Amino acid sequence: MNRIHRAFEHGKAFIPFITCGDPSLEITEQLVCEMEKAGADLIELGIPFSDPTAEGPVIQEANLRALTGGVTTDKIFEMVRRLRRKTDIPLVFMTYANVVFSYGTERFVQTAAEIGMDGLILPDVPFEEKEEFDDICARHGMSLISLIAPTSHQRIARIAEKAEGFIYCVSSLGVTGVRSEITTDIGAMVRLVKENSDIPCAIGFGISTPDQARAMARHADGVIVGSAIVKICKEYGENCVPHVVEYVRSMKEAAVSASESV
Repeated sequence: MNRIHRAFEHGKAFIPFITCGDPSLEITEQLVCEMEKAGADLIELGIPFSDPTAEGPVIQEANLRALTGGVTTDKIFEMVRRLRRKTDIPLVFMTYANVVFSYGTERFVQTAAEIGMDGLILPDVPFEEKEEFDDICARHGMSLISLIAPTSHQRIARIAEKAEGFIYCVSSLGVTGVRSEITTDIGAMVRLVKENSDIPCAIGFGISTPDQARAMARHADGVIVGSAIVKICKEYGENCVPHVVEYVRSMKEAAVSASESV
């Protein structure tokens, strides 16, 4: 069974995102292991790209820092190989179609699967255009994670029926980033998914505080946080690990408390 399913087996999942190579690949490797100890259930690893259209300024800047520091897809693959000797936590890549195309789609997916990755998120590939990735991912046992947004409406049912791993529910319109308030009717989005599939739903985009994590976890099976963690990485640089660990622990506790109150 794909490891992704394990992330949702024991209550509400907490899913942190980090940009590989920000501040360094050595720190990224440490962060994965320490975030797992702090309660992370699944980790999204961002492969940096020069034009990350779904990202806000925080993650755009992290991409630039990583690329300027010499991070490449092959170096990230090698880091994952090292990680898999130390941890069995579910891992998914989040990147963009051009990164995969430039590496060679078949070669990228096959290598990712061989080194122990469990899934792939491509936020710039619409549901209607994901077929060219679907067959290759299926052949290599990789889950191609689908996204739904507040504007998906009637498409949600079709996306849910075909989804693998989990569904990434985008909480807000626009790009990633910290938000003071989330006004989307997340409950309605998740209900539409559950009417058509029993696949887990995790909510991301804009979640940064324990209160927000608790509120979102009441509606879904998991909570995804990226920009708030990337901000900590920027602020503390090579010394970011203990600060990220403390943050992840507080967010996981908030998600768990939502599970207990349901």
